[in-house]
Amino acid sequence: MSTTDSRIDAYIEKAAPFAQPILNHIRDLIHEHCPGIQENIKWGFPHFDYKGKSHFSLAAFKQHCAFGFWLAGSMKDPKGILQLEEKSAMGSLGKITTLKDLPPDKVFAAYLKDSIRLADEGVKVSRAPQKKAVAPPLETPEDFRKALSENKKAQAIFEQFAPSHRKEYLEWILEAKREETRAKRIAQALEWMAEGKPRHWKYHG
Repeated sequence: MSTTDSRIDAYIEKAAPFAQPILNHIRDLIHEHCPGIQENIKWGFPHFDYKGKSHFSLAAFKQHCAFGFWLAGSMKDPKGILQLEEKSAMGSLGKITTLKDLPPDKVFAAYLKDSIRLADEGVKVSRAPQKKAVAPPLETPEDFRKALSENKKAQAIFEQFAPSHRKEYLEWILEAKREETRAKRIAQALEWMAEGKPRHWKYHG
């Protein structure tokens, strides 16, 4: 059975006059077509929970309203009304400034029911996988590049190395704080590479 929350009554009463009929209409449609919905306030906005989890969200701003399907990414969209790339709090239906911006009640109801169906089937909110930041490859410093060009064997091995092995040598050289130390490391690197050895060859068994 659907339940209401007096905090949402207060939220709607405080909303701008243009927003109140929009908020009330969406709220009524949700309760009419989605038995078991419970109202809530989260992050200062009306939410409609289903089976203990956020399912729909509603908000009023200065010049528009926004409505969100939390399962929008998994829903069918036969009418092409869902906006999956939410920008500046536009929500799943875009910027809503009048009742005319909403889908027809019959269409809206079908989408509401489809969202509930997905929840009943155990579908969860899909979150885009976080992209792991990839550090750009280290550039070969000019002095090391010049030294490599004068030792073709070491240069060939260096170019054949896996990126991780090249990185180990480059970091070792770049970490040298004194020019003398850096020069010694370049010379040592060339010697080891000419023998086909990675930077940490001593620990490779």
